[in-house]
Amino acid sequence: MSTLNNRFVRDFDIGLLLAVTALIAIGLVSIFSATYVVESEANQLKFAKQLVWAIIGMAAVAGAGLTSIKFFQKNAYLLYGLGIALLILVLFVGTGAGTRRWIALGPASIQPAEFAKVGTLLALARYLSDKNRNLDNLREMAVAFGLVLIPLLLVMKQPDLGSALVFLALILPLLHWAGLSSVVLFVLLAPLISLVSAFNYYTFFAAILIISLVLFLFRRGITFFLINFIINIGVGIATDRMWDLLKDYQKNRILTFLGLVQDPHGLGYQVIQSKVAIGSGGAWGKGFLDGTQTHLRFLPEQHTDFIFCVVGEEFGFIGALVVLALFCYIVYKGIDIATNVKSNFSSLLAFGGTAIFLFQIFVNVGMTTGIMPVTGLPLPFLSYGGSSLLANLIIVGLLLNASRKRFEYL
Repeated sequence: MSTLNNRFVRDFDIGLLLAVTALIAIGLVSIFSATYVVESEANQLKFAKQLVWAIIGMAAVAGAGLTSIKFFQKNAYLLYGLGIALLILVLFVGTGAGTRRWIALGPASIQPAEFAKVGTLLALARYLSDKNRNLDNLREMAVAFGLVLIPLLLVMKQPDLGSALVFLALILPLLHWAGLSSVVLFVLLAPLISLVSAFNYYTFFAAILIISLVLFLFRRGITFFLINFIINIGVGIATDRMWDLLKDYQKNRILTFLGLVQDPHGLGYQVIQSKVAIGSGGAWGKGFLDGTQTHLRFLPEQHTDFIFCVVGEEFGFIGALVVLALFCYIVYKGIDIATNVKSNFSSLLAFGGTAIFLFQIFVNVGMTTGIMPVTGLPLPFLSYGGSSLLANLIIVGLLLNASRKRFEYL
């Protein structure tokens, strides 16, 4: 028994768990500060609720970390199906201000999109880990995209653009990790570049010129070049139609970010106040519970999407740097696990989970500092929200599980 326990401790990635625990603790402190002076009983209970979710989440880490990895591989499609079922259910019984994102369960509520991310990650890892999988086969690649497209469209229907982007950010990194060639990866990525650049004629022209040059350098023949050139031109032309499908508030967020709309008292107000809060913290911060921007409520809902500005104001540049360093360590550990595990399924699972973390961190920190549009994505482990915290901790449990069984083949 002693030998078994020593082996468990040796194989358990305590560094990863400590980094995650530290971020949760910082998040709890920041949420307490952000809701401390709010004269609302519901807001004052947020810290207690998040603490309960953190305890439940740590139990989920243990469960996901100790359960046989073969269980997740065997039941990946079932868990994916449950996630899809919840996304369909929320469209009928969901609640939210102008949206249908949450399912009420008594005093608590869950956000199915968060758990659907985990299910989609498992299903993609299961599908792409098949040794007989040929990613050069268009049909097999289409199945992989279909696994992502279904939850993406259901989340867009709620609507929740931020969460939908997470599904989109998952597919290409996982395909490349599974062995998709750089040529095919660029062909898949190029239409997205065309879409983003099509808001301006000059940027679109430059993007098409660069894409054409890269396609030419691949030297795959004139047919290959023309097909992809026409597809990218078509995406650019269709951008107006896709733009019309967005909600007005989504359009305004993008236009404000691009500087095409000046709205300092509306959508631009959040980013302005966030940057003021972070900048006012200086090197060491104003101190716990002493953040003026935080406690005077210049930034609404700062305990959720804009929690990073609370850290920046009260703990300063050093505090923000510590948070970013912890995130970098988690990303490093995730990639290290994905690189060194023997199981292809575990490798894809670890890399996909890390990609989810990295995308959410980049977008959230980017929007609070004004280099990304406001999308409503929470900051992993810090932002208030039980579903987000629980789903992220389940992924951490899967990373720990993969690390613990890194020498095993499935």
